Amino acid sequence: MEQGRLKKILRWLYGLFIGAVVVVVLLFFMISKGALGFMPSFEELENPKSNLATILYSADQEVLGKFFHENRTNIDYNELNTNVINALISTEDIRFYKHSGIDSRGLARVLFRTILMGEKSSGGGSTITQQLAKLLFHDPARNLWQRSLQKLKEWVIAVKLERSYTKQEILTMYLNKAPFIYGAYGIESAAHTFFSKPMDSIRVEEAATLIGMLQNPSLYNPLRRPDITQNRRNIVLSQMQKANHISPEEFDSLKTLPLNIRFQRDDHIHGLAPYFREHLRLKLSAEKPERENYASWQEQQFIEDSIAWLEDPLFGWTNKNLKADGTKYNIYSDGLKIYTTIDSRLQTYAENAVKQHIGEEIQPLFFKEKEGRSRAPFTRKITQEQYESIIDRAMRNSDRYRNLKNAGFSTDSIRQAFEEPVEMEVFSWQGNIDTIMSPLDSIHYYKSFLRASLLSMDPQSGHVKATSEAPTTSILNTIWCRRVNVRWDPPLNHLFIPWLCRRD
Repeated sequence: MEQGRLKKILRWLYGLFIGAVVVVVLLFFMISKGALGFMPSFEELENPKSNLATILYSADQEVLGKFFHENRTNIDYNELNTNVINALISTEDIRFYKHSGIDSRGLARVLFRTILMGEKSSGGGSTITQQLAKLLFHDPARNLWQRSLQKLKEWVIAVKLERSYTKQEILTMYLNKAPFIYGAYGIESAAHTFFSKPMDSIRVEEAATLIGMLQNPSLYNPLRRPDITQNRRNIVLSQMQKANHISPEEFDSLKTLPLNIRFQRDDHIHGLAPYFREHLRLKLSAEKPERENYASWQEQQFIEDSIAWLEDPLFGWTNKNLKADGTKYNIYSDGLKIYTTIDSRLQTYAENAVKQHIGEEIQPLFFKEKEGRSRAPFTRKITQEQYESIIDRAMRNSDRYRNLKNAGFSTDSIRQAFEEPVEMEVFSWQGNIDTIMSPLDSIHYYKSFLRASLLSMDPQSGHVKATSEAPTTSILNTIWCRRVNVRWDPPLNHLFIPWLCRRD
């Protein structure tokens, strides 16, 4: 009797086990076929999309600036710093070279130590390949069920990635895709942002800092939370010691070092030749001129833009040239490389000269002269009505006014909004100032700044070598420029723009 009952229990357990296996196999089959939501195709796995920054180079091969949605610059495996690779594998996936996308030992550790025993410090089970799958093909999950399904999909995608790419390629893709903070995406941009140096110059402790940040970039922010970021860096260094990438003596020495952050944020404003770069951006991305898109008083501008569209290779370049797939180029995501005639050394001298002459010598005298005067900074000869008209026109020409108007606010409501103090950042020659000021007061403030521009040009070729403005004058008010012989190399995404100029 007991033996028959035992056989029934065993048959029931075997059936339950086989049924569970069938369900799991069926579940993963359905996931791989996309029956439970998006699953990347073979073509998408072979050519994953990634936003790349457009980089502007000077004539002496220095980076002038970038245009980007995500500040990412891809690098090849042979350009990766060995310290970064060792730190990543030691910390995130010690058996990276031994598994095929899923680490069974890591999963067992998560199941027994993290889930059953509640040891949250025992680490996660996601391999580098799984993390890459998440970065490439998943948006953030909105709930636990969605995240659980994503996890299963990551396993399937990770296995497919391992079949499609080498280990070196997976490492490179992950480090190029990894998000940091302050607009930095990818390890190369992070190295420039936090240490002001290229990837090949990163030291061991700096590599450990960057890799440590990947676990939670907002939490391990070296600018706001240097202490916990340093502790996280030392954990990475400890893992590197366990993996024999550094000696115990090196670990003891490195863990005492400060972070030595040399922060340099990349954006569209800071850096060399910002007005020159903005002019390039506007010209490159110009739309085909249509009369209905111009105001009644912009007839001449419409005529000039129409001629430029036909005769100027640079004007509207991204809209006049198509990629291999027939779509237009995007200067924020297609990783273009633009080579200009600007010399970074001359550009630095030019900007320093204008800053010293205007910002340090003339502007303080001008502030002193206008202090306390009515209708400053304008001449006393204008009437109060003329003064108010100037300020009102400046208000109406602002983006804030246009946005509120387009949103349906009345003129009185907009005026009231302009008179209410808000937090803002304003320009000064000693550096930007965080303050509380009404938008209307900021108009008065900016009207008080003197303006100047400087141009340096090679008299033999006509190439512009340096431009500088202080702080808001467009150099195109004083010179006329045209672009000739624009060369485009599609395989390399390179654009060379020689600038030829003459006096108006």
